[in-house]
Amino acid sequence: MLAAGGLLAVQQCTPWPPAADSRPARTVAAAPATEPAPVPVGPLIQALLDTAGAPPAARDAHLGLQAGAAVRSFYGPAPEPAWTRPGPDGLTADATAVLALLADARAYGLHPNDYSSARLRALRDSLQQADPARQSWQQARLEVYLSDAVLRFMLDLHRGRLRPYTLSPLETAAKRTFQPAEALRTGIAAGRAVPAVLTSQPQNREYQLLQQALVQWLRQPVPPDSAAQHQRQYEQVALNLERWRWQAFSDEEYVLINLPAFALQVVAGDSIMRRHRVVVGKPETPTPTLSSRIGYFTLAPDWHVPRSIATKEILPRLKANPGYLARNNYSLYDSRGQLLNPYQVNWQAVTGANFRYTIRQSAGCDNALGNIVFRFANPYSVYLHDTPTRQFFALPQRAFSHGCIRLQHPMELAAYLLRREGRPVQLPSEAECALQPQARDVRLRRPMPLHIRYFTCAVDSGQLRFYPDIYGRDLTLRRALFTTAPPAAGQTALANVR
Repeated sequence: MLAAGGLLAVQQCTPWPPAADSRPARTVAAAPATEPAPVPVGPLIQALLDTAGAPPAARDAHLGLQAGAAVRSFYGPAPEPAWTRPGPDGLTADATAVLALLADARAYGLHPNDYSSARLRALRDSLQQADPARQSWQQARLEVYLSDAVLRFMLDLHRGRLRPYTLSPLETAAKRTFQPAEALRTGIAAGRAVPAVLTSQPQNREYQLLQQALVQWLRQPVPPDSAAQHQRQYEQVALNLERWRWQAFSDEEYVLINLPAFALQVVAGDSIMRRHRVVVGKPETPTPTLSSRIGYFTLAPDWHVPRSIATKEILPRLKANPGYLARNNYSLYDSRGQLLNPYQVNWQAVTGANFRYTIRQSAGCDNALGNIVFRFANPYSVYLHDTPTRQFFALPQRAFSHGCIRLQHPMELAAYLLRREGRPVQLPSEAECALQPQARDVRLRRPMPLHIRYFTCAVDSGQLRFYPDIYGRDLTLRRALFTTAPPAAGQTALANVR
């Protein structure tokens, strides 16, 4: 009541209407409306990536992140914007450049849609329309999703789309795990985000040539009636780029054998020093892919017949006539290495299961290894060698062997390996090899890296070349790349696809 009465008394003592003021009226300007201060983006990024309430994998799945661990490593414990800035445009020059790069993912044999292209475009456009209170959140979302897309793109370029969680050969050789977040931070700090992303690719000559040729090929006009064929060829290039990411190497000088091309190349730097035709394994006995080093070669070699050939091919002939061995310059040995007379063996009682013999073919014109064999360590007991059946080199399709690789003009390769070491070339003729009483090893002082690969597309003289899929390996890889979803975190897709 007192308060009310007091208020009433004040009102009664105040004249109404108030007396006119004799002083001149003053106009008071209205205070300008102040825009709310922008919300810092860093804490919003941190809130999006926070895993306090859920495990990282669950949080990433909820957000739809493909490279969540790399994104958290990229931003660190105190995130700051890397791609965005205040203002209506909202994007840095690096952000604009990497968005264009992701949109051009086909030039690298990858899919733009795998890198959230539609969502990133929508977020980019929303920055120009959002009110200041909402813009910070849109910036934070764009930061996280763009970083995720770029880092996954880097992993895919380095390890392959289907094996993002499997160490690449380059990582294994260097004994260092690929760190895309570290490389990306360094690139952004220098204003060179796109070059930093692209250095994730294999740097070997064959991959680089294939990727660059794909860029030129995609620029060519496609006739309407060739669209389906063009897509099939594009997929063939893409799956071979994927293979290279699985099988890259860093040697500057090497021997490369591409099985579908039936070809051997000696490469030094960016130059092909030698070319040779080869005969490779049949589809039922395919030549394996591998990396090794040619340590030495053997002149006038004898041939220790592999057990599989001895039991499947020679044993039936011995059952028919034991004289087959002598006619073909073979010798028979028991398990202790003692020479045996094949006529004293009851071949009708011998089977593949109880075959306890070794068959060796001596040097000569008909020796299956020819006059020279190149030796390299491998778990498959395969080697690179001469052959007496040289007529096969004239054929376009040359998959005829049991798995070893027959080489045209092998003595020329041996001469190159010797000259490479500054050694005199003193190699016997074919006639001298045939007369040589025993095999002779020539060891290299500098073993030559050897890579046997399976690529149904490569670059020759600047042009894409498509080769037959002799072992039927493209279809499974094509389906995995172009019809299925990528593997979830912690999983590896198609570990056995080659």
